[in-house]
Amino acid sequence: MRFSHFFKIIVLLLFICSKATFASTYNLSAKKDGRNKTNSIKNPLRKNLEENTIAIDPPKIKAEGNQTYCPQTYVKIATSVTITSDPAETSTNAVYIQISSGYVIGQDQLTLTGSYPNIISNWIPAEGKLILSSSTASLVPYSDFETAIKNVEFYNSSLSPSGIRNFSISLGTGQANYLPRNGHFYEYVPSLSITWSAAKAEAETKTYYGLQGYLATITAADEAQLAGKQAPGTGWIGGSDAETEGIWKWVTGPEIGTIFWNGLANGSTPNFAFWNSNEPNQAGNEDHAHITASGIGIPGSWNDLSNTGDPSGNYQPKGYIVEYGGMPGELPLQISASITITIPIINSTIPASRCGSGTVMLQATASSGTVNWYDDAGNPVGTGNSYTTPILLTTTTYYVDAGCTTARTPIIATINKIPSITSTNTPVTKCGSGPITLLATTDIGIINWYSSSTGTSIEATGTSFTVPNSTQNTTYYAEAVNNGCVSTNRIPVDIIIYFPPAVTDQIVTLCKSSTITLDASLSGMIYLWSTGETTQSITVTTPGTYSVTITSTALGNCSSTKKITVIEHDTPEIDRVDVNETTVVIYLKQEQVYFEYSVDGINYQSSNVFFNVPSGLQTAYVRELNDCSYDTENFIVLIAPKFFTPNNDSYNDLWEVKGLINYPEAEVTIFDRYGKLIIQLNESKLTWDGTLNKSLLPASDYWYVLKIDNTKPEIRGHFSLKR
Repeated sequence: MRFSHFFKIIVLLLFICSKATFASTYNLSAKKDGRNKTNSIKNPLRKNLEENTIAIDPPKIKAEGNQTYCPQTYVKIATSVTITSDPAETSTNAVYIQISSGYVIGQDQLTLTGSYPNIISNWIPAEGKLILSSSTASLVPYSDFETAIKNVEFYNSSLSPSGIRNFSISLGTGQANYLPRNGHFYEYVPSLSITWSAAKAEAETKTYYGLQGYLATITAADEAQLAGKQAPGTGWIGGSDAETEGIWKWVTGPEIGTIFWNGLANGSTPNFAFWNSNEPNQAGNEDHAHITASGIGIPGSWNDLSNTGDPSGNYQPKGYIVEYGGMPGELPLQISASITITIPIINSTIPASRCGSGTVMLQATASSGTVNWYDDAGNPVGTGNSYTTPILLTTTTYYVDAGCTTARTPIIATINKIPSITSTNTPVTKCGSGPITLLATTDIGIINWYSSSTGTSIEATGTSFTVPNSTQNTTYYAEAVNNGCVSTNRIPVDIIIYFPPAVTDQIVTLCKSSTITLDASLSGMIYLWSTGETTQSITVTTPGTYSVTITSTALGNCSSTKKITVIEHDTPEIDRVDVNETTVVIYLKQEQVYFEYSVDGINYQSSNVFFNVPSGLQTAYVRELNDCSYDTENFIVLIAPKFFTPNNDSYNDLWEVKGLINYPEAEVTIFDRYGKLIIQLNESKLTWDGTLNKSLLPASDYWYVLKIDNTKPEIRGHFSLKR
């Protein structure tokens, strides 16, 4: 044994005497089941100490930092690092620095800066771990590692990173990842096709600097990331539902017996669980929890497998996760230290506005730290979650950050101008009822229209408002609005309705070849005829449609247009008059609906047929219904009596065809029933007294033949002689 080693042993023996419980603190020769299961740091001195069963306290590390990170910068994770070691062990082969929570793969990175002859660095992105190790076969003093750790820098490639990064700095073998939140260590042990039960048993034989091992029990998201997603491999963990199907419990470690998944209905999570999609699927005898292979679903999540898993493929067990720490009676190790980097961001900003000049209160919150306020020139103006501006005349932009001057967020204090109505078209006049359009303009914003000066119901919005039917004088009100700022008062816009002259269209009749006077029918107005004349009445000689615009001389100068239709009627012309006994029909050369007929010149009718016309010389009359033209024609009605009574009572004593006197060529020949000629009547003898040669003829029927002239057919009939 070299003298230096011998001297160290002498010093250690003296030191051990002063520590009654030293061996229980860190016993490198602990035996379990007849085998040494304790991890050890490969150190020549430790080998000699182990051979001599000398206990050495584990090293202790203390680090400070808890710094703020600003985007696109590099920051050293620790401001101070102190490693305290047993005098017998002042060096080691490696230090492990890991982003233990909040790690964003692909963005976060740790880098060793500076030059160190004895130390090399290796960044493992999948685990978020930087390994500082000896560049030679020799161990490196802790003091050199202290210096190196203080020069490890953190960088994030995102332009807008966020969150908190926890870092663990671990001494020793580095096989276990350290989680600062709970002080536990997690070690992945590769073991192809190991069963769950064998993994559980092996885990319980392992110790880590005196801490008892067990299959990992994962109870929080940061633990799932470190012991799953960031672990160097995947495998068994300590969950099982073998006792009751569907009820998953932790069956190892300090959480033994804790239910973390109750598979009723669609499943529930009374505690933390991180199953992969569609897991646990309870297929077969899959009663044991396993961290799913990389690339299958959610990274670091769990699936359920049988005790043996598959013989190959993604569901073949590749190892298991051992957790150290938290068992009853165990004290936490200090071989790991934790520090934090916070990436402060502005979580939210609440801009504010006001109407017109004045102060504005702006608000902002930060994920951590203090909110700093700056004006638009970059000058600091305040701190805290709110800032009240000085009196502002115009919209102004301020800026806030949470400690990073390179990541400032703008927040605007808006000064909205109070609008005003600049013009209207009041009063708006209209002749008669109907739609009418109101107009208004504003220097900024929009215009709302109201039916009263204080009403809240908006009738319309915009620079124009068309009232669909104005029937009386009305007032509407225009109000300007700019981003919620309202003009100081509403401006009235008046509607005035004037009533135009009341006119009635006419249809008048013009007699052919005559004139007619057309009259506007309203006096004291201004007139303009379609003929160009400007008098109240005009005379026309031709049919057609004439119009006159009549304008009132009262307020509003409203106009109305009267239309007069002039219709020309023809002059009636009688073509002939047909007489059939007492029925008379008057025929015209051209019939019109506006012609009227008469046979006495007094009583007129629209029909040209007359009945029971008296016998004798008569006159047919036809006139235009407005009596502007007419025509006449004489006709004779010849009536042969049906009987006569020649008894000298002065009543029907003679038989006579009345009107016969008007036909000089007419004659009536009378026969008895046997065809004997009795008498012949004509214009010189118009009547028969019922005798033949002055002898009375008997009562009987007699026949007659009436001949008017050679141009007309004979009329035959019979009559009775009664005595």
